[in-house]
Amino acid sequence: MNKTVLAAASFALFASAAHAEAIVKIDGSSTVYPITEAVAEDFQKSTKGAVKVTVGISGTGGGFKKFCRGETDISDASRPILKKEMEDCAKAGIKYFELPIAFDALTVVVNPKSKITQLTVAQLKAMWEPAAQGKVTKWNQIDASFGDANLKLFGPGSDSGTFDYFTEAVNGKSKASRGDYTASEDDNVLVQGVSRDAGAIGYFGYAYYFENKNKLKAVAIVNPKGKAVLPSEQTVIDGSYSPLSRPIFIYVNEKSLEKAEVRQFVEFYMKNAAALTSEVKYVPLPAKAYTANLEHIAKKKLGTVFGGEADVGATIEELMSREAKL
Repeated sequence: MNKTVLAAASFALFASAAHAEAIVKIDGSSTVYPITEAVAEDFQKSTKGAVKVTVGISGTGGGFKKFCRGETDISDASRPILKKEMEDCAKAGIKYFELPIAFDALTVVVNPKSKITQLTVAQLKAMWEPAAQGKVTKWNQIDASFGDANLKLFGPGSDSGTFDYFTEAVNGKSKASRGDYTASEDDNVLVQGVSRDAGAIGYFGYAYYFENKNKLKAVAIVNPKGKAVLPSEQTVIDGSYSPLSRPIFIYVNEKSLEKAEVRQFVEFYMKNAAALTSEVKYVPLPAKAYTANLEHIAKKKLGTVFGGEADVGATIEELMSREAKL
């Protein structure tokens, strides 16, 4: 074989390999992971292996760190991008689309043996606020009727968007929490912890509760109207599960959308999100929200509608009417 033919063959082999290695890189929230993973599986089947989609779980904060360094195409997020993350992305020249993809009922769980069936936000605050650290250690310190079992707390780590949202909704300030609890970015670790200790309580996304409801008991939360409400698709839709229902998102790097495989994946996500969201036990958005996401991409509506802060209690209709800003 002469050198010209050999070079041509080598180039063809290299081009073929490069084509076979089309990858969509995603990282971030463990809460959003079940939806994105379901979409990724179906998308990869639809491309017959031509595109590989990797989905990591480093928490919303960890995901944004990678995203704002340009290491990922898409970031899963269980809360909006924060001011510091917006600044980091801006410094790196990374522009992005903020796409809400579902609603989640942030779920408070106890051990099945626990007598606790409902809690107020004030009681949750008494357990989780920074001032409780090292002081509130038994259930009867929350309410005398709860008994004297040791209070064992399990929750997401500080890189988690669920941690940010919960602390904002319950303690009144994002990231304000006692530190003496068992923390993990892996929700399965939290499930195991609560399921093994009769005095345990924890919180995470609804999908992880639903997947493990034989090991856990969901706690009804007393809403602002004084009604104790359990998390469910219906109570999220009707707004009664307040203040712990929230929108969840994916963020897409604008430059990544220039790659055919990323654009195809995002379009596939928006067209299939409703069905797959229901499949993994989250609450799908109205159909018009997914259409609006694609329209925002077409019209280059970059940035966030939140201004760098978590927005407890915002409805999807309200969010859709806001103007995005970088």
